[in-house]
Amino acid sequence: MGEPRGAVQVLVAALRSLVELAPGPGKRHWIALRAALSMGVPLALLTLVGRPDLGLQVSAGAFLALFFAGNPATERARALPVIGAVLLACAAAGSVLAPVPWLSAVGLVVVAVLASAFAFAYRVGPPGPVFFVLVYGLAGQITAVREGARSVEPVALLAALACGLAFSYLVALVPLARERKRLVHARPLREIMPGPWLGRGEWFLVLRVFLVAAIGTVVSVLWLYPARAYWTVAAGVAVIGLSTVPNHSFARGLHRTLGTLVGAAVYLVIAPLAELPWAFVLVLPALQFVIELVVVRNYGLALIFITPLVLFIVGAATGSADHASAAVERFVDTAFGSALAMASGVLRERRAT
Repeated sequence: MGEPRGAVQVLVAALRSLVELAPGPGKRHWIALRAALSMGVPLALLTLVGRPDLGLQVSAGAFLALFFAGNPATERARALPVIGAVLLACAAAGSVLAPVPWLSAVGLVVVAVLASAFAFAYRVGPPGPVFFVLVYGLAGQITAVREGARSVEPVALLAALACGLAFSYLVALVPLARERKRLVHARPLREIMPGPWLGRGEWFLVLRVFLVAAIGTVVSVLWLYPARAYWTVAAGVAVIGLSTVPNHSFARGLHRTLGTLVGAAVYLVIAPLAELPWAFVLVLPALQFVIELVVVRNYGLALIFITPLVLFIVGAATGSADHASAAVERFVDTAFGSALAMASGVLRERRAT
């Protein structure tokens, strides 16, 4: 009777978490504003000069703003260049391997595992390794070969992304314009990102990421759609998260799946805005702002805004105007990746004898 009762309690707790707002870690308005500006300013400026496509590539550097967001600016100044270098390396790998589907698929698994090991070993914290996987996949999509030629040359994409990362870094350091912020003591980098060290719990998370990435990639390549494999894997990596607590992935899986379903519906409602350049410029940073406000309080609620944000970026990057198909495909990929991650949580570390 113990196991069924325990399973019911886990299910009830997970369902309750869908409608609860966890206590926030303090005001996040400035964090949300930095993330929104990191994405919105490059997109607006390059749209103004007639290059919204380039603006979108540059604005992907805004992902950098999500890391170490709660740390003092003096510490962000030390840690963010490391994260930026890893994001750029993931994009380079995605771009280089994009023309060869089987190499791109293998690279996806390798990047997922190595990025997760890096995030766990150096205690990177939220948002964890998921954006490394997303950047790899997006770079592959943007630079894919279509009709015998690259849509965007890898060097051009990497240059645009590097500019976006640099701008996001500068925005993250804006508080240092105030003297009292510059006087805040900054720990050495080896304390901000201690490691490399992986305990048994972290090794177990890496194993789960490998299983989810390998199975998700193979199934996507053989039975779903190869170019979308990164979305399935990213969903699984996000659900696995950073916690070694048992049953943590079950709740995150529910949040990821249901949040994506509602987010896909929201996307279908606002998708026509993508045809209006300046509406598009306003919508993306607005979504980014709201995401940063709510993500620490309710993951499912954040997914309602994350889903249309990424769908807008992918749609613009690939030139797809079929919004309904994109929404359905992303929900299927997310549900599959989340299910794999939740299933991997059933595994248990072998107890030492």
